[in-house]
Amino acid sequence: MMIASLLLIILALFGAPLFAIIAAGALLSFIALDPAFAVTVPLEIYSIADMPILLAIPLFTFAGYLVSESQAPARLVRLTNALLGWMPGGLAIVAIVACSFFTAFTGASGVTIIALGAILYPALTQAGYKERFNLGLVTSGGSLGLLFAPSLPLILYGVIAEVNIDDLFLAGILPGTLMLLALSIWSLWVNRSNRLPLKHFSLQEVFSAFRDSLWELPLPVVVLGGIYSGLLAVSEAAAVTALYVFFVEVLIRREISFIRLPGIMRESMVLVGGILLILGASLASTNYVIDAEVPQKLIGFVSQFIEGRASFLILLLFFLLILGAFLDIFSALVLIVPLILPVAAQFGVDPVHLGIIFLATMQLGYLTPPVGLNLFIASYRFNKPILQVYRATFPFLLILLITVVMIIFWPGLSLMLLN
Repeated sequence: MMIASLLLIILALFGAPLFAIIAAGALLSFIALDPAFAVTVPLEIYSIADMPILLAIPLFTFAGYLVSESQAPARLVRLTNALLGWMPGGLAIVAIVACSFFTAFTGASGVTIIALGAILYPALTQAGYKERFNLGLVTSGGSLGLLFAPSLPLILYGVIAEVNIDDLFLAGILPGTLMLLALSIWSLWVNRSNRLPLKHFSLQEVFSAFRDSLWELPLPVVVLGGIYSGLLAVSEAAAVTALYVFFVEVLIRREISFIRLPGIMRESMVLVGGILLILGASLASTNYVIDAEVPQKLIGFVSQFIEGRASFLILLLFFLLILGAFLDIFSALVLIVPLILPVAAQFGVDPVHLGIIFLATMQLGYLTPPVGLNLFIASYRFNKPILQVYRATFPFLLILLITVVMIIFWPGLSLMLLN
């Protein structure tokens, strides 16, 4: 078993697919217990087909890809710029709002940096904002939005932790808004002297931008309103969202041709397929972890060094920051959540609150040097040295770290709307 484990580690270092490593590890572990248990792995992978929430994942992902491939991001930027661009620091707030909205629908912060960076970075530069600020803002803004519905990581956490996804959507609103407000206030303060050139507020431009975005604006209402009014389940809301986005972007606006549609479907479903493979393999791995009583052993080990809830949360913060710098959020969800859930429960941490902590800290990990994923994406996208990206992003990282600490130690912020 030791030789097999070492071989799996070597394969992982050489780039073997994560789902294959997880599934192989689970299979070998079950065989070590009893060869007859080997059937557990394919059964667990097959079991994801019975999950009612399963339909929501490909439908929301497809809708997000359609939005990203259309001109909807440019229309969103135009509308928020018409509303806020007249004030000092207003365009920076536009960038923050646009990035968070885009990340919420695509579920991938790196995609936000690549897709919106081409619009926002030159716009900020033209408006007189300093280059270092622009680089830090767009890089940091890409990590926002994972706490807002219909974020795919929120849905995945709900599946893995067996937590009501409606509750997670509600719980993410106030913490996500806190992070947006913190970065907005910082942006206004830093650019308080940047008064020229300023565009004048134009009611005509607001109405024109509003009319231009009229088809996209109902999207949050469709998702959130449908779910919280009780009219739609999460999977039904996903179906309505995908149909609505398809109807608007392909049939009405015609910004996405039928020729491009198969390619977009393929890209979105490749992502979904990868996530579902990892999820299925991780369920088998989780089954073994539970049978081997790993959580109980972990609780016993952690309890020797941690005296209470506060010290556990501090340790969890540092652990997730390091984890987020090295591991993508989907892999971290399926690998780590089953392990920390029982430990967190032992220290009285609500599973919904834990989900918000996990995602908020993981998205911060994308900005944590030396290997935060978004730092390298921004370096490549804007052709800047990685050390320059580190320096530009550091003030935003500190501000977001303060908000994450508030989210961790103020459970009411996440649970207030549930009550």
